[in-house]
Amino acid sequence: MTKLLLHACCAPCSLEPVRLLMEEGFEPTICWTNPNIQPVDEHGRRLEELRQWCAGSGLPLIEAGDDRARWDRAVAPFGADRERRCRACYALRLAEACRVARDQGFSHVATTLAVSPYQLFDTCNDVLERLAAAHGLTPVIRDFRPWYPEATRRSRELGMYRQNYCGCRFSAAEAALDRARLRDERKAARGK
Repeated sequence: MTKLLLHACCAPCSLEPVRLLMEEGFEPTICWTNPNIQPVDEHGRRLEELRQWCAGSGLPLIEAGDDRARWDRAVAPFGADRERRCRACYALRLAEACRVARDQGFSHVATTLAVSPYQLFDTCNDVLERLAAAHGLTPVIRDFRPWYPEATRRSRELGMYRQNYCGCRFSAAEAALDRARLRDERKAARGK
């Protein structure tokens, strides 16, 4: 089996990527580095869920750096510019994951961000490819999005904590606006 460092944003989004990568012959080690997740109690809740799932699944977990001040300096200034904000956020998190992979002797690196249809898939993969190359690693790029419904179903069956936004305060606001818009559309449709 080929050892692979898998950056994970949360336990639910890790389910299908881990399963599929193992079927391909990879031996994943989970890497947590997510200084974007706010507020602090949300960060702790997601990390604890990941710890429990990794322990129960026998998966190694590396808890890497979570430099919140650096995230605020490097990412927050982009605010509502989602493309630039997410690119900067991916770069910060995946650079730390690539650093850990290189330092721990891994040759391959991937991310669970590729499972969520809410992520900027091409942007994330572009960032991962560039950073992996800069660290002498092989990026494992897979489109896990078709398995997102399965990951959702399995995480519910396992009673996992599931969040309703990506993680940062900007994504929380965007998600709240989307939910309000959808609620208003449903009300309008019922009123016709």
